[in-house]
Amino acid sequence: MSLYALGLNHETAPIAVRERLAFTAAELRAAVAELAGMRGVHEAAIVSTCNRTELYCAARDESTLLQWLAQSRQLKVEEISPYLYHLPGREAAAHAFRVASGLDSMVLGETQILGQLKDAVDEAQQIGALGPTLNGLFQKAFSVAKEVRTQTAIGANSVSMAAAAVRLAERLFPDIAELSVLFIGAGEMIELCATHFAAKKRGRLSVANRTLERGAALASLFGGDAFALAELPERLPGYDIVVTSTASQLPIIGLGAVERAVKARKHRPIFMVDLAVPRDVEPEVGRLPDVYLYTVDDLAEVVRQGRAEREQAVAEAESIVHARADEFMQWLDNRALVPTIRALRDQAERLRRHELERAGKLLAKGEDPAAVLESLSLSLTNKLLHPPLAALNQAEASQHGELIDAVRRLYHLHDEE
Repeated sequence: MSLYALGLNHETAPIAVRERLAFTAAELRAAVAELAGMRGVHEAAIVSTCNRTELYCAARDESTLLQWLAQSRQLKVEEISPYLYHLPGREAAAHAFRVASGLDSMVLGETQILGQLKDAVDEAQQIGALGPTLNGLFQKAFSVAKEVRTQTAIGANSVSMAAAAVRLAERLFPDIAELSVLFIGAGEMIELCATHFAAKKRGRLSVANRTLERGAALASLFGGDAFALAELPERLPGYDIVVTSTASQLPIIGLGAVERAVKARKHRPIFMVDLAVPRDVEPEVGRLPDVYLYTVDDLAEVVRQGRAEREQAVAEAESIVHARADEFMQWLDNRALVPTIRALRDQAERLRRHELERAGKLLAKGEDPAAVLESLSLSLTNKLLHPPLAALNQAEASQHGELIDAVRRLYHLHDEE
């Protein structure tokens, strides 16, 4: 059984590919259970965000993971293979540590991914899909993330996706303070975006959500109003800025709805940010002349600002990651020795108890204690030495050198001995 990581991210695959491989929150538990139940897979966890989909497994080989991922998304292996990274053993550990530390994120040093990783681990833990290997991996990853954030400046001056959305809006509009802003969805990303826009003393702020109560609860935090998602087509023309991030598997804003909204607005521009994967807005909307549509990939240039100033922090963080990956692999290797060590101890304990019981019976018969102790020590020594001596005596000549070296190391023998 070995450790493997298989996946893709914003660096290896465009959003059109990532959205086809993404798992919704509703799908995740069943998917992890199915993956962990595959033959040859002993442990499993799945991380799926707007920027990545990754499988972490303790398995006999990697081929099962690739086949399962393709089939679960109703795709062919050859369709997804060019975008995937395949990471065994130490590479998988180092990658998990980089992800947890924000080194593999579009927003260098961001902290949101750590929470998403913990959620994925909790999900796998609840259904019994984690064992000692993955549990050890992720606990180490969380520890490494904390070490990186406390010992380096990796998160200094980073620009979040939410802040990037505000910056882009400010480039399009001279003053966004009085513009009407619509947020679609009520999850963590939308709350972050709403916080950044609210800080600009905006005009009207609204939240559209499938569950009106949840949307209203979020809108109340910023003095806004809420309405049901079903009202979106008729309400859309009233907003200058639209930020959307839902868990819908299909677009919720189509080309026709936006065309009608632009016409009703008399061609005043609309700024739209689609942070969802799969996308909430049909890609064709971006071709409309009065619509400025940005996806998570389009925000990459903005969120990477200031990265050059943090290169020293990146180098320091990478050094920590690689050192801790070595430590983890050493721990993993040591775990492989546990069954053998336990069996050796059990065998020695059986021999000890047997000889102790025999000595006790001899003493009970009135035998000389000194003679009993001498007999016990000789018998125990002979039984403990029998296996290595038999192996040496019965080995073929070609095996002598290897066995002699092993015995000398095990028993700390020197030439003079």
